[in-house]
Amino acid sequence: MLLGFDPGKQKCGVAVMGLDRKLHFQAVIPSAEAIAKVGNLLDSYPISLMVMGDQTASKQWKAKLQASFPDLRIITVDERYSSEEARQRFWDIYPATGLMKLVPRGMRSPDRPIDDIVAAILIERYLSRLISS
Repeated sequence: MLLGFDPGKQKCGVAVMGLDRKLHFQAVIPSAEAIAKVGNLLDSYPISLMVMGDQTASKQWKAKLQASFPDLRIITVDERYSSEEARQRFWDIYPATGLMKLVPRGMRSPDRPIDDIVAAILIERYLSRLISS
């Protein structure tokens, strides 16, 4: 299984996905709780690799994670446009209802943080890169 991690200053997205692209866990957590949550996930799932976005504070997060979990392999992937992709996927997962259906997708804002969806997208990007190599 792979652990997706979308690092951030205030909040982080985490997702656990199998090689079959089946999602087993996802959540948005406060950054202050990220190390503890990653530890819990490593204890709960047979995670072989962490896939992390390469933008917001990723170098600092990678160093902090490596210090806490020295045996965890961490790969960074390009996270450009992942938030836009996650916003579109949010509406696929949670279709608009009522009058919101009339508002074009590009003008809607999700009613919750989408960092967990970004974390899943980062894993998918890594898996797609493996397949195309």
